[in-house]
Amino acid sequence: MSSLTVGVIGIDHRHIFGQLQGMLDVGATCKGWWTEGDPQPVEGFVKRFPDVPRVADRRTLLDDPEIDLILLADIPVRRADRAIEAMRAGKDVMTDKPGCTTLDQLAAIKQAVTETGRIWSIDFSERFEVPANQKAAELVADGAIGQVIQTVGLGPHRLNRPTRPDWFFDEAAYGGILCDIASHQIDQFLFFTGSDDAEIVASSVGNFAHPDDPGLQDFGEVLLRSDRGNGYIRVDWYTPDALPTWGDGRLTILGTEGTIEMRKYVDVCGRDGTDHVFLVNGGRCEYFDASGEKLTYFERLAADVRDRTETAMSQTHCFKVMELALKAQAQAVRLGHLRN
Repeated sequence: MSSLTVGVIGIDHRHIFGQLQGMLDVGATCKGWWTEGDPQPVEGFVKRFPDVPRVADRRTLLDDPEIDLILLADIPVRRADRAIEAMRAGKDVMTDKPGCTTLDQLAAIKQAVTETGRIWSIDFSERFEVPANQKAAELVADGAIGQVIQTVGLGPHRLNRPTRPDWFFDEAAYGGILCDIASHQIDQFLFFTGSDDAEIVASSVGNFAHPDDPGLQDFGEVLLRSDRGNGYIRVDWYTPDALPTWGDGRLTILGTEGTIEMRKYVDVCGRDGTDHVFLVNGGRCEYFDASGEKLTYFERLAADVRDRTETAMSQTHCFKVMELALKAQAQAVRLGHLRN
């Protein structure tokens, strides 16, 4: 594969560590990084990537003809403008989720993609950076559980209140818990059911445990349905401190002939490590250690940038995930301490 050059704009979220490392691991080089101010992840970024220089003006990266791909992890409300600016400068874009925070922003991104022909890709890390998903996808493709008819996605997270910046508690800045975290589970629902579209049957968001942070949504749920399957999603900020990782993320895939469960980050009181996959069907009750499965998103995205293809994720899928997440957020019933 020919070399790929990337630049980084906005490191307000630690997800940028995985975004950049994933591209470096498939042979890309990083020309530089820019961010506004000095957000909390700067120290960790510099420690991980000490040889990548900081630039004083993001136009330095946008105007550099050697840079093919811009990686974004700015404050969520700014990501749409940053992505559009990059695409109009002739760059493809990989952004952290959520890729945008309003339907108007999504419409503007779609227009920019149409007019520029550039790639707008969201690194849904709970699928693209989790080897267990690779194994589950292989099992589903092989027919191990028959036709997929439902997914149940659980996305608990640890709040780590003292480390969070002000924007984290401003709904307009982060887009709401369904726009943000639940976009991961919507992505997986569409992927594993093979759905092109879905209906948001019901959704709710709440603040039950943090009355002093009225802008925080610490709970959210979504019920969705397509012509291929059904889905339930629960996301929250309630991971207790005793858990040895940030969240016990799980996905259960129900098929007509069996089930697959992924315990992505921890198997509570069970096996050590990450990426646990359990399969039960008519002839097998089996456990897989999927931690060694090869991730494919970054390599495929690099090929897409080079070949102008859509092997990592189709553009329509990427748009649809954010559309559904934004619709779920907009119509959600508000519970607990949330302001109406």
